[in-house]
Formats: sequence, C-alpha cells, structure tokens
Amino acid sequence: MAEIDFVKLMKNQEKIRNIAIAAHIDHGKTTFSDNLLAGAGMLSEDTAGKQRALDFHEDEASRGITIDSASVSMVHTIKGNPYLINLIDTPGHVDFGGDVTRAMRAVDGCVILTCAVEGVMPQTETVVRQALKELVKPVLFINKVDRLIKEVKLTPEAMQEKFIKIINQVNELIENIAPEGYKEKWKVGVGEGTVAFGSAFHNWGLSFPYMKEKGITFKDVIDAYENDNYKELAKKAPIHEVVLDMSVTHHPNPVDAQKYRIPKIWHGDEDSDLGKDLVNCDPDGQPIFVPIKIVVDKHAGEVAAGRMFSGTLKQGDEVYMNLAKRKTRIQQVSVYKGAQRIVVPEVRAGNVVGIVGLKDVFAGETVSRDEVEPFEAIKHLFDPVVTKSIEATKAADLPKLIEVLKQIGKEDPSIKVEINEQTGESLISGMGELHLEIIENRIKSEKGLAVKTSPPIVVYRETVGKDSGDAFEGRSPNKHNSFYIKVEPLEDEIYNAIKEGVVPEGRVKKKSQALADSLSSLGWSGDEIRDVRDIYKGNMFLDQTRGEVHIGEVIEMVLDAFEMVMDQGPLAREPCTKMKVSLMDIRLHEDAIHRGPAQVYPAVREAVKGAMDKASPGLLEPLQIHLIEMPDNFLGTVTKLVGGKRGQMINVTQDGTMAQMEAKIPVAEMIGWSNDLRSATEGRGTSSLKDQLFEKLPTSLQDNIIRKIRDRKGLAENQ
Repeated sequence: MAEIDFVKLMKNQEKIRNIAIAAHIDHGKTTFSDNLLAGAGMLSEDTAGKQRALDFHEDEASRGITIDSASVSMVHTIKGNPYLINLIDTPGHVDFGGDVTRAMRAVDGCVILTCAVEGVMPQTETVVRQALKELVKPVLFINKVDRLIKEVKLTPEAMQEKFIKIINQVNELIENIAPEGYKEKWKVGVGEGTVAFGSAFHNWGLSFPYMKEKGITFKDVIDAYENDNYKELAKKAPIHEVVLDMSVTHHPNPVDAQKYRIPKIWHGDEDSDLGKDLVNCDPDGQPIFVPIKIVVDKHAGEVAAGRMFSGTLKQGDEVYMNLAKRKTRIQQVSVYKGAQRIVVPEVRAGNVVGIVGLKDVFAGETVSRDEVEPFEAIKHLFDPVVTKSIEATKAADLPKLIEVLKQIGKEDPSIKVEINEQTGESLISGMGELHLEIIENRIKSEKGLAVKTSPPIVVYRETVGKDSGDAFEGRSPNKHNSFYIKVEPLEDEIYNAIKEGVVPEGRVKKKSQALADSLSSLGWSGDEIRDVRDIYKGNMFLDQTRGEVHIGEVIEMVLDAFEMVMDQGPLAREPCTKMKVSLMDIRLHEDAIHRGPAQVYPAVREAVKGAMDKASPGLLEPLQIHLIEMPDNFLGTVTKLVGGKRGQMINVTQDGTMAQMEAKIPVAEMIGWSNDLRSATEGRGTSSLKDQLFEKLPTSLQDNIIRKIRDRKGLAENQ
C-alpha cells in the first residue's frame, strides 16, 4: 500500500474511522487486532494472531497480556472505496483500566469484544461504561465461537440462544449506562448488523448482512468444524472484512461524531470561533490536539500520541500547552502504521496522530495555538489504592530513578508518583498489586535500574462524620488576618455525581452552566450554586462571605490552602474526601503586603484542620468488589477465605458446576489475594475487580491504623 494513500485519506474526513477495541482480559483482543492488521496487508497472514504485533513491551509478550494501548492506522476498501481506520488496542486487565479511559478520548467508536463461552464479564462492564461516558458508539463482536462448537458442542439453535443472551446483556448495560438520548439509539442488534461473531484465533467472522450477501448459514460454520475445514471458513468470511465493514457502516466519521462529543468533553463556548472549529472538526480552524499516551521512541524521544480535534499542525509550528501553561515548538508530525511511525508533512483534524517536540507533555493535556479552555480532565474510574515505596539500590542511581519515575508517571498517568528528592525514597501508587509489580519489572528490565521496594501500603481517605458547628477561626502568623471556616460531610448524591463526572471538578472561575445545571438538578438553590468556588478530589469549597472587598485578591490563595489540606488531612496526612468546606467570614489587613501567601496559607490550613477536629474526623478504607469464579465444590473454602479477610459476601449464583460469588473485601486484606485464592481452589478460581468504594473503617481498628501510618510517615505525635 503506497504511503500516498495514507496522506490522501487523512484529508478526507468522511472516510476516516477512529475506533478502539474494548474487552475483558483474555477475551482475545490482541489476536483480534492482529487479524485486522493482517487483513489490511500489514502482517503476514500466517503470523497473524501469533505475532501479537501490538504488544511492543517485552513484559506484554512474556505475560501474554496487553498492558499499553497501541495505536495503528490501516486502509480498508469497501466496494472500491478506501477508508482510513485508526485503531487503538486497549488492555483488558482492570489494573490497566486507565489506558482504556484515555484511549476513549481519542476515538468515536468501539468494538466491544466478548467471549462466546464466558459472556459479559465485570471488566466488559467497566470498559463499556468508560466508552459511553465519552460518547463513544459501541458495536459488538462475539469471539471464540469455535469453543461453543468444539468444547460445549452446541446445536445451531442453542448457539443462537447463547448469542441472544450476550446481546441482551450488552444492551442492558447500554440501557443502564448511556446518557439520555442514546439509550435506545445505540443498542446493538443482529438485524441492523451491529453485532458480529466469529473466532479471532481461526480468523473468521460473520454478521447478518454478510451472511445474507455471501449465502453462509450457522450450519456451514458447524460443518466446517466437524469436517476440520475451518481454514475454508476464514477464506469465505475473513474476520477483518466483516469487522471493518461493520465499523465503516456503523461507526461515525470524526465530523459527525464531534457534533455530539465536543459538548460532552469540552466545556468552552460552543458559539465561539473555536467552539465552531471543534464541533465541525474543521481542518482550517485553530489547531487543537489532545494527547492520550506518551510513548518513548529510541530515536525521536517522547512521542505524544493522540487526536487532532481541529486545525492542522506541521513541523516547526509553535503551540501552547494549556495545563502546563507554556509554549513549545513541534519537531515532527507522524501517523501510525502498525508499530511503525511514519513521518508526514502535516496532520489534520479528525486523525489519530503522533507528535514529537511537546516537552514534558502528559496525557490529557490540551495543545493549541493560543490559550484556550482546556478539554475536560480525563477521569479514571478507579483511584490508585495500593502504594509501594521504591528506592534505587545504589545511591548513585538516585538521579536516574527520579528521571525514570517521572517518565513512568507520563507513560501511565493512572500510576501516581510522589518523588522525595531529599530522602531518595519515592512512592508509586497503582490500582493493585499486579499493576505495581509490572511497573517495578519495567524499571528493572527496560530501564536497566536496580531498585528495591517496600511491601504494599494501602492508601486510606480522611473525612468527617458530622457538622463542625460554629466556624473555626484560623489566624495568620502576623495575627492581622482571620479566616472563619466550617466543615460538614458532603451529601451522598453530590459526592456520587462528582465521582461519575456529572458534576465537573475544578476551580470555578466564571459562571459555569454545566455546573449550575447539574447542581440544580440535584436540588441546590441558585444562591448555593453561586457560592461554589472549587470541587477537588470529591470535596467542595464554598465561599459564603458577603460583601468582603478584598476577597477577590486572596481567594486563589485560600483555594490553594484548601487543596493542600485535601491532599494531606490532619489525622494521618492521607487524602481527604466527601467533605464540604465553607468559608463563612474573613478579617483581612487593609494593606496587601500583610496578607500574602505566607500569611494566608497557614491561617486557612489551621482553620480547615481545626474545623475538621470538631466534626468527628475518621478514616475511610478502600474496599473492592470482586467477582470470584470457581467450581462449586470450592464454595465453602472460598466463603471461609473471604470471611477471614473481613470480607462480605454480596451474592452467589450457580451455573452448572461453576459458581460465582460477588464479595466486598477491604484492600488492606487483599495483599497476596491471588495466591490465596489459587491455593484455596487448587488453581481453578479466578477473581476480577468489579467496583471500588470507600467505607468507614471499623472504630476498633482506627487508632491503631492512624498510629501505624503516622509512624511510617515519621510524623511526631502533635504534627
């Protein structure tokens, strides 16, 4: 395929499709992507499915799971018309869910992949939720149909029943999760051609329109396996043709998609010139690029892979990074072709591209020509709850470790890195043990650095149990300024709305219509909404002062101090959550020189902490809801195992000889969980994360845990 095709097609927005593959772990995504690539002439047909072309990291190939999402562009022709398909392969393991969330920002359509035998799994549910939150349109591919025929030995009728059950499960998810207006419109169906099925391993796929067109029936599929003739099936109905046809027909092109996606993911003024450029995906408008992934290229350095939402960029253009608040110059623009990055003269709106030269950029940044309203922050479904301290084995390697950790924080923004350059000990926080273990292995193998890590540490949250009553006074060190603050628990429905992204996080600079609409729908009055100044990590700050002349000059410092306390609460310097902090009154010195940051920060911090002390502060511990699957004769053993870990059983279902248990277990008790489960079930039990929540720590454990955290952090009794 000539390079020129690529460049030509990139300019024809109607012919572009940006898609991702989203599925539960081990449902066959990477094999599936390989076959699509092979079909588009980018891999040899023999190695497809075995080459794992999109798993670039050594640890992905050795563990057999995809960890990073990889981007690839390919050309697919339907009836003589070529289309450019930009595909992002995403991981299925829940510990790498952050990658899925970020990938969804860059695409307009996704292929939900489910296994024909296992059906919809917890992780399928999570990725569908992430897709619908970003208004990414789903279609469905039911994989591993060969197993239904060879292992489960189903008749054509029983197979159809199985498919209908899976389709209904997916549609039920869409009904529950999709925003209003899309619930019915985006359901998948066999008749419409938004459902296909097949075997990625054996390289065939079918959809209803394709079966009609080629005259293939279910019986032909079963016969092909009975006569050991499935290679013929792959020739008659190659998987890439069926799936890419489905994508071209049912996924929107970037111009159509941005009309409804932009208002959801960008909160600027749609009637402004920039708003129109974005909504129309205008290649001649102001350039806007959102990176979703930072990849390190041996030759070019950092490559930011992401989506061009409007405008055109070329080498040498000066751009502005809105969150980092600085300018930089582009050194190179490129597109992907499998694992290869091809340098092109320019990149235009509607494409998934790679850009070199954005110094210290991170995923989710908004890159533009002039300063603009940035895109909504990419929200991850789960917070990192397990932390390890990490240090270089040799003191001389400390500078290198700091460099590597900064790099890792960029490559995987769902890892939180706290670097302590003084002590040489740094903290990495992730979604679970496996997540951190893989990061650790990468530092050792890819970055060639010897490190030692501590046993996993669980991250708690601090909160309050009641209203603090009267406002607490915090005085500045010079005694000339006072801030009066009260604290109370944030209402459940507001907290949940913040977590789900219905109420946008961030400081409120000017009247925000999105914020006003979401809060008034939750029953807040106009006056209360006007007082909201900051929504930060599940906490809310309100300014309830009236007629204070100098408030405008100090409010940003007050919010800085509020955020500092929310990052490190008074009990054990753990992050705070689910609190409503209100500034009731202030007394300020007339002279601005006496009310600078050195006076405001300590006063506000003292006021927030003092108010929290009066509001029965406590710790919340992270819990995870896991779906555990095992042969039913192990049910008793697993129940005992869950009970021994302070876990609660929520639900148990049985299907034949297999049992499924839903259980809620504190993260603190889950260290070593996968090994415990394996030994309790003789290696036959599996467990997957379904949800994560924070609940009040039992009072009997609280003092002991606070003491342990304070000791670990080296905090004196009265700090």
